Amino acid sequence: MLAAERAENARLRQIIRELQRHRFGRRAESLPMDQLLLALEEVEQVEAEGLAAQEAADPAKLEACVRKRRANRGSLPAHLPRIEQVIDIPDRTCPCCKGMLHVMGEDRSERLDIVPAQFRVIVTRRPKYACRSCEEVVLQAPAAARLVEGGIPTEATVAHVLVSKYADHLPLYRQSQIYARQGVNLDRSTLADWVGKAAFLLRPVHERLFEQLKTSSKLFADETTAPVLDPGRGRTRTGQLFAYARDDRPWGGIDPPGVAYIYAPDRKAEQPLRHLQGFAGILQVDGYAGYRVLAGRSAISLAFCWAHVRRRFYELAQSGPTPIATEALRRIAELYRIENEIRGRPAEERRAARQEKSRPIMDALEEWLREKLALVSQKSKLAEAIRYALTRWPGLARFLEDGRVEIDSNVVERSIRPIALNRKNALFAGSDGGGEHWATIASLIETAKLNGVDPYLYLADVITRIVAGHPQSQIDELLPWAYASDPIKAVA
Repeated sequence: MLAAERAENARLRQIIRELQRHRFGRRAESLPMDQLLLALEEVEQVEAEGLAAQEAADPAKLEACVRKRRANRGSLPAHLPRIEQVIDIPDRTCPCCKGMLHVMGEDRSERLDIVPAQFRVIVTRRPKYACRSCEEVVLQAPAAARLVEGGIPTEATVAHVLVSKYADHLPLYRQSQIYARQGVNLDRSTLADWVGKAAFLLRPVHERLFEQLKTSSKLFADETTAPVLDPGRGRTRTGQLFAYARDDRPWGGIDPPGVAYIYAPDRKAEQPLRHLQGFAGILQVDGYAGYRVLAGRSAISLAFCWAHVRRRFYELAQSGPTPIATEALRRIAELYRIENEIRGRPAEERRAARQEKSRPIMDALEEWLREKLALVSQKSKLAEAIRYALTRWPGLARFLEDGRVEIDSNVVERSIRPIALNRKNALFAGSDGGGEHWATIASLIETAKLNGVDPYLYLADVITRIVAGHPQSQIDELLPWAYASDPIKAVA
């Protein structure tokens, strides 16, 4: 009885430490990149201020810094427009003999200039023609189709609103405030109307994107919350955005990367079952039980994520001295070290390297975990972490047998981060329809980014082409990776 009470007390203390860390400490295992960059910005600003003071006081220092900047600044992109400014001498006569000077060369320098976002008005004129002999004949070119018939935005304007909202995480009311500073009053509801029409127009492209991803032999899957306003209860309810991603670049696959988000009102196992109809292959996921139901009812094999296993031991190690959790982290780190060495190699080479180097580590780790599980209290958080790994062992070991499989599902977790940023700024979607718009547009934007395509130029072109009557039979031409070879729209 006393031993059971001690075990329960230890478990409760561990829970309290985790809650304290969750409430007051860092949640991420490493310093978040955006926070790190913010800190570096401040340090670099202070350094630049000090350097400016030195340059102002010492001409030799200024000259040395100028030479360094000229050597390191590189060349600006060739596709940017050039506006030339000529700084010439006021008098072209020789100061000695008063003869005319001739040009013997020039110094040329380039600086990057920015024109702030500026509204302009596109005036479309359609002349009418009449016949002097035939009074009833009046001819006029038909009006071009528009996304918003009778409205004021061009397709490029709507694309800018979409990218600002779903890529740069600016809610529509903030965009409305920004536009008002330039004297253009666009109500938030007007912008919302544009977004809804664009989402409807882009839905077939989103559906085709997901269809193409499901033809792959391996996908990643994850889900994240999407709070949705519930007016009847005066609060929000929790919807879900499921993410299905493909990225074969780590093993040299030829299929382009992509991600498709699917909105669902809940997290029930029926959702991935419905989404992944027709998919047969390997699905790499976290420990969510809904995916196990999926594997039991379809021709899908599950590969589990070592990052999620590691995270449980990491949380224990951070909460206090735990030798078993620390040793587990060390052994898992050996697996990741091997993965770093073979990243980018062909699938068969990766499989051979894993069989030779990773399998002995995995076999020893499984045996060691089972031994430690027998020694610790079964109610402890450590036992939970060990059982989490052992009950998923076949899926955790699947990467050993197939070089296409990754050791973790970080590919799709990275695709979830922009959704989390947008959720942080927008707080919630206004309805289930808003969640679906979120999924449609974010899928195209994030897939464009994965393929090095400028999301704004991509969406502006796709919307324009669909409005102009792009044939449904050629919809593959509108997928983001079809623009990857365009030097104007590609940003890489």
